[in-house]
Amino acid sequence: MNLELNHLLKEVSKLYSRYGIRSITMDDIARELGISKKTLYKFVSDKSDLVERVMLFELANKRPNPGDQKKRNAIEDLFWVNKMINQTIKDTNPSKEFDLQKYYPAIYKKIHDIKTKKIMESMLANLKKGKKEKLYRKDLDEDIIARMYLLRIHRIPHNEIITASEFTSSKFIYEMFVYHIRGIASSKGIEFLNKNIDKLLPEH
Repeated sequence: MNLELNHLLKEVSKLYSRYGIRSITMDDIARELGISKKTLYKFVSDKSDLVERVMLFELANKRPNPGDQKKRNAIEDLFWVNKMINQTIKDTNPSKEFDLQKYYPAIYKKIHDIKTKKIMESMLANLKKGKKEKLYRKDLDEDIIARMYLLRIHRIPHNEIITASEFTSSKFIYEMFVYHIRGIASSKGIEFLNKNIDKLLPEH
């Protein structure tokens, strides 16, 4: 079998997403791919190495196409980003994340830090864009707002008050989106939101 690394990582990612990480052994992977363990170890040094490669592979390949971003203003961009983040949360197997955090804490932290950095950069860019378009308040502190946004993204999915299904529901997305925008929008931004909310959030 002419196995390529990307194909290997893609198939292992499917297994981890379906069954979690801990329960899938190197023997299971070799058997599923129809290869020997010897062949498997030509690509990775051990399971920890494989887990890290799979997580990094997912990060690199699950970035959605932003579409024609130039045609969207900051509020439209923010809705699009929120939609993608919520879809990612909805598609994530909780046991997979639990296994990663408990059994591979160093890898979990590395992935978490990469995600955090990307979200922070994206949010700061959005806030600057919104201020430039005069859709956001000119006096808002970009760093504080971006950190508050990060806190919401990281904390809300991991609590005992709101379930994952509630957090990713159209109603919750609507309320959080409007809550956030009204807190940072200028009068021009609020006017745009009021006129376009049904187009941005058609399912609420």
